[in-house]
Amino acid sequence: MIAGFLFLNNTSIFTKSPDSEPLLLAHRGLGQTFPMEGIEADTCTAEWIFEPEHPYLENTIPSMKAAFEAGADIVELDIQMTKDQQFAVFHDASLDCRTEAAGAIKDYTMEELKQLDIGYGYTADGGKTYPFRGKGIGLMPSLDEVLRDIPEGEFLLHIKSNDPEEGALLAEFLRRLPAEQRSRLSVYGGDMPVYTLKNELPTVRAMSKETLKSCLISYEGAGWTGYVPAVCRNTQLHIPEKYARLLWGWPDKFLSRMEKVNTRVILVGGDGEWSEGYDTLEDLERLPDGYTGGIWTNRIDVIGPSYKIAD
Repeated sequence: MIAGFLFLNNTSIFTKSPDSEPLLLAHRGLGQTFPMEGIEADTCTAEWIFEPEHPYLENTIPSMKAAFEAGADIVELDIQMTKDQQFAVFHDASLDCRTEAAGAIKDYTMEELKQLDIGYGYTADGGKTYPFRGKGIGLMPSLDEVLRDIPEGEFLLHIKSNDPEEGALLAEFLRRLPAEQRSRLSVYGGDMPVYTLKNELPTVRAMSKETLKSCLISYEGAGWTGYVPAVCRNTQLHIPEKYARLLWGWPDKFLSRMEKVNTRVILVGGDGEWSEGYDTLEDLERLPDGYTGGIWTNRIDVIGPSYKIAD
C-alpha cells in the first residue's frame, strides 16, 4: 500500500505537461565558449576558447541583446563590486586574465574599468593570435547600465563573492528599482551575500549553494508526500542533470509543485560542478519528454533558434 501511494503521488504519468516550451537561460549572455575538460577554479578560460563562431564577448550589453534576440528568456550575468561601490558586470575578481590590466576589480573605479579592453586576453591558438584584442574597449558595463539599456529584460544576477556587504548593497540597489523591473530579477551566489539579501528583500528569488542544498535535503525527506518545505519556496533551484531523476515527482510533478510556490527550476548539465549547459541539439535529446522547466545554456545562438523553428 505504501509503495502504491509513493508511486501514485509522485509519478508524472498522470500529470499533464503544460503546453509550453522550456525556459531558456543564457549563461553570461552570448559569449565565447571553451572545453570543460581540465578546468580548475583558477583557469583563465579566455585562453581556452574554441575558434570564435560569433563576435560577442560575455557579460556585455551587445552579447545580452544578441542572447535575447536568439530566444533567451533570461540572461545570467556576473557582478563584481568596484572601488566606488558600483556593480561592474564582469566574471572574474581579477583583471589579469581577460584585460590588459592587473589586480582586482575592487581596486578600480567603474570609470577606470571602462577604459580597459575586456577582449585583450582571448586566444584560441595558445597565444598566436588574439582575435578580440582592441575590440572590447569600453564594453564592461555597470549593472545600472544593463538595466537601463535593457529595461524589459529578465536577468539572473550572480554575486561572485561571499561578502555579506555586497548582499546588503545589492539589496539597496534593487530596492531603488521600480517594483515591476525588480520582479524580473533573481539572484544567486555566495552563501553570506545571498543570506543578507534575502533578509532585506525576502520577495526576491535568491539562491546559494547552502539554500539549494537545504532545499533538496528537506525535499527528499518530505517531498514524497507532496509537501514543499519552506526553504524551497520563493527561490530558484539549479538542478544538476545527474541528480534530477532522484527528486520526488521528477519531472512534471516536481516542476508543478515548485511553480505553485513561486520557485523556478533550472536544469544544468553534468553534476553541477562547473557551468555545463545544454549547448548542442544533441544535448537537448537528454531532456525528459515534454520538459518545460528552465534550461541552462552557454550557446543560446544554437539552442534558441531550434525552439523558434519548432514554433
